[in-house]
Amino acid sequence: MVHISEREIQLPDSVVTKLLCLVAESKDVISLSLGEPDFITPKPLLDYSKKVISNSTHYSPTAGYSELREAIVKKLRKENKINCGTENVMAGCGSQELFFAGFNTVLDVTEEVVLPSPCYLAYIPQIELVGGVPKLFELKEEDNWDVNPDELKKAIDRKKTKVILVNTPSNPTGNVLSRKLLEEIADIAVEYGLYIFSDEAYEKLTYDKKHFSPGSLNGMKDHVVTFQTFSKSFAMCGYRLGYVCGPEKLIDAMTKVSHYITLAPPSLAQKVAIKALSLPRIHTEKMRKEYDRRRKYIVNRLNEIGLITKTPNGAFYAFSNIKPFGKNSFDFADELLKKQKVAVVPGTEFGRYGEGYIRFSYATDIKLIEKGLDRIEKFLKR
Repeated sequence: MVHISEREIQLPDSVVTKLLCLVAESKDVISLSLGEPDFITPKPLLDYSKKVISNSTHYSPTAGYSELREAIVKKLRKENKINCGTENVMAGCGSQELFFAGFNTVLDVTEEVVLPSPCYLAYIPQIELVGGVPKLFELKEEDNWDVNPDELKKAIDRKKTKVILVNTPSNPTGNVLSRKLLEEIADIAVEYGLYIFSDEAYEKLTYDKKHFSPGSLNGMKDHVVTFQTFSKSFAMCGYRLGYVCGPEKLIDAMTKVSHYITLAPPSLAQKVAIKALSLPRIHTEKMRKEYDRRRKYIVNRLNEIGLITKTPNGAFYAFSNIKPFGKNSFDFADELLKKQKVAVVPGTEFGRYGEGYIRFSYATDIKLIEKGLDRIEKFLKR
């Protein structure tokens, strides 16, 4: 007998999971879909991995090695202007695992997280898995995908809402929230007594605008929980390591929860991460400049072939409007894949307000982007 819980059955099937399998199995498909750097981990980190692997076979403390947390504290103070200590920091198996620990820690059944849509596809299922309720408010293309504080306020329930979630730079829109706007969101969090969960996975990948961490704002130490990762900045996706900074009592509670989710983050990854935080900026800057080159190309070309696309200021995604073509986003992506062998992500993966859009990733070689867009142009003409 096999029994599957209702909770699992109600989880959405992720299109991205299917795309990962498809891209791995098919040489004919050009993927403009996956949110993973196409660069390999910088060579100094690969070399260091070989050096320390034999001493990385044991569990670490659940919150991570003290040496790593000390290095993270220095980084947060210097780069993000977040004043914190090691008691405010813990490491985990990627920021996604830490978000799950965070939701488990702050939400009781039926309590709410207010979050924008379109938004990263994992937030909504994670909130639902812990018995919480995702309360979506709409981001609009005409507002350059910025958060509207009035719409945010409307979504808050004084009794049920516990968290405001922000993602800057954003997946899937590529928007970077300004300091002024983050200050307004911070004021709302203080007014209603809420946490801000700030997802900053793409903090080092910005172009025309600078990244700003809401955790650096005065008076927000007890309100902001900052999530960051080594996956995007250092092309360390496979190492599975992220970290979080927040109020000491919350970090203690999250550490307790994480013990029962993953026990401890990977020892090898932590040692390599300490090395990563000491690297000169040239390694991340080289990747950022190449993403910027691709960004300019893909946005110009998408608009030329009829897919209206706002210029993203961060991350490595372009979010295109397909409404003039009269198809929903899933059908559009499915037909593009079947007829032209180009994989993109339908907007509905990012919440209901993502309908009418598709996401392109430019974390792939420029020649493949060019070839993929040639195929898309043929698809649109037909």
